[in-house]
Amino acid sequence: MRNPFRKSRKPMQDQPDQNLKEDIQGNTPGVEDFDKAAQPTDTLEGANGAVEVERMRADLDARKTEYDELHDKYLRLVAEFDNFRKRTSKERMELLMSAGSDTIKSILPVLDDMERAIAHNVEVNDIDAVKQGFELVHQKFANILMAHGLKPMNAKGEVFDVDKYEAITQSPAPNEALKGKVLEVLENGYTLNDKVLRYAKVVVGA
Repeated sequence: MRNPFRKSRKPMQDQPDQNLKEDIQGNTPGVEDFDKAAQPTDTLEGANGAVEVERMRADLDARKTEYDELHDKYLRLVAEFDNFRKRTSKERMELLMSAGSDTIKSILPVLDDMERAIAHNVEVNDIDAVKQGFELVHQKFANILMAHGLKPMNAKGEVFDVDKYEAITQSPAPNEALKGKVLEVLENGYTLNDKVLRYAKVVVGA
């Protein structure tokens, strides 16, 4: 007969299972545990992202500053070049005008001599004196031009050179030695500082 006052005991095999279940439940992390574990990582990633954004913003600001400086330098260079171009153009024009004025100024004495000769010719009956006066004026004028680099070509008797002479016509050469040479100069040619200023118009022996 069963004793009613005796406590019932669970089988021994049930107790380990119950203990294991309790251990598993106690040791298994819940959702809150996962959230707590994830919080430091999320905070670190957020901090890293903020640092990266700040770095990119600083880099962008630096590049913008560099661009502004380069753009300012470019504008200054453009302005300086434009001023240089205008200044050199003005100086070149002034130089050309000055060179022309110097040439004209050097010729004025010849004009004075010609005016004096014309005034003197009214009272002079000696034609030889008039001729001599014109020759002196011509020589003075030629000397002034040569002082500025002008030289006559003196083409007569020279071998015809297409780079210096312009053949107006051909004429039978008096002898074999004059064939292909300048027989007559119709209009003198000149060089200015060793460059052809005007071609000589000549007659060439054939």
